[in-house]
Amino acid sequence: MGHEGSGVVEKCGPGVTTVKKGDKVVLHWRKGNGVQSETPKYIWNDEPINAGWVTTFNEYAIVSENRVTTIPDESDMKTAPLYGCALTTAFGILHNEAHIKSGESMVIFGVGGVGCALVLVSSLISVYPIVAIDINDSRLEKAMHFGATHTINSEKDDLRKMINKMFPNGVNIVVDTTGLKSIMELSYELTASHGKTVFVGITEAGKKISINSTPLHFGKSLVTSYGGSSNPSNDIPRLIQLQQIGRFNLNEMITHEYSLEKINDAFDYVMNGDGLRCRIKM
Repeated sequence: MGHEGSGVVEKCGPGVTTVKKGDKVVLHWRKGNGVQSETPKYIWNDEPINAGWVTTFNEYAIVSENRVTTIPDESDMKTAPLYGCALTTAFGILHNEAHIKSGESMVIFGVGGVGCALVLVSSLISVYPIVAIDINDSRLEKAMHFGATHTINSEKDDLRKMINKMFPNGVNIVVDTTGLKSIMELSYELTASHGKTVFVGITEAGKKISINSTPLHFGKSLVTSYGGSSNPSNDIPRLIQLQQIGRFNLNEMITHEYSLEKINDAFDYVMNGDGLRCRIKM
């Protein structure tokens, strides 16, 4: 959390050429263009309280040049943080890793922020059908809003039976965003013999999964995603342009807002699992 943000540049260090004071920018954890510098460590009670390349739970952030990308002045700053991870990751998964084509089928396990972004981007390129799977009905409703053609609540429905009936020869692309051992194994099983499984979610430390590797020798593929292998400097401008011409609307992706002073309430809300993305207003 705290790895997606938007803001305005207040000051630039020496050698910075891709942004200037006054620019509106998106903050992202994936490496973009520009200088890479060490990130600051914020200390509380003699212990570091931040990790990674981007910190956004603060009014002012010191960020490496290659972790910010300029956006047009007319950009919607409310939804701009989504380009810091959710949208660029989803775009990268489909474009760089899954290499999905129009008309191919896709199943997505877990439709939180990244999962719903996958639904949205898939619908833009005419993937069909798009099946969203979750245990939360409100998230499944959001997935339908963003373009899912079918939804399955895996706690209420016979998931395996429904998928096998819809796809007797397997699914072209199956993406897991949950990181749950049982779901990752099932994702692989449901993938077609020449299809592709993409693992986005990360397993709990120490957990191992078990798969039958034989199909990998005969056409099935298994890919692990790292931020969609995206380049934010290239991908963010392309996606924002699509948003500005009306190809998609991200307002429904922000399901709640809190002030910085209420950030602990925001953590509780996110951990409850009902929302997609929670915005912290500065």
